[in-house]
Amino acid sequence: MNSNMNNKLVIIASSTGGPKALHQVIPMLDKNLDAPVVVVQHMPKGFTTSLSKRLNELSEISVNEAEDGQIIRKGNVYIARGGLHMRLIKNKRGEIQIKESEDAPVGGLRPCANITFDSILSFSLDSIVCAVLTGMGADGCEGIEHLKEKHNIFTIAQDRETCVVYGMPKAVVEHGLADVVLPLGEIGKTINMKTGVR
Repeated sequence: MNSNMNNKLVIIASSTGGPKALHQVIPMLDKNLDAPVVVVQHMPKGFTTSLSKRLNELSEISVNEAEDGQIIRKGNVYIARGGLHMRLIKNKRGEIQIKESEDAPVGGLRPCANITFDSILSFSLDSIVCAVLTGMGADGCEGIEHLKEKHNIFTIAQDRETCVVYGMPKAVVEHGLADVVLPLGEIGKTINMKTGVR
């Protein structure tokens, strides 16, 4: 298999309280994580640049702000740019690329995690780990539901006690989509364990 091809993927969705939560999850990720990590954090334009830089300084894993056309690589984190939807597409070589768009907000959200989840429905992947962190509303729930119908995915929901707003994880739990419900401090190492390290 071409070393650039990613047969594993991690997607994290978060909203209110998310930036702080990500500071407890991303630095826990192993720098040799055997998958790329894609983060959809609800944020307006401009704010994800400083978030990415700060997380990159605090983490051994490389953290980047997503860019249109970027090929995603294992051992890297890509944070969706504020104010843009992020889809993942496959290029002719079978590599996964980021595709940004200014399509209308979905439920008032851009970026919207459901759009990112739905974009990988047709991919053939060996392992998908989804983590839903603190946030109001239910973004991510529908996308994970669609993914579960087609893929073997492992879904982590942040527990009520450690959430700033127990909305997005609650929706996932109530729809029976969470494989585990974990306190914030356990999520990073669980991603490492489920995804593996190169």
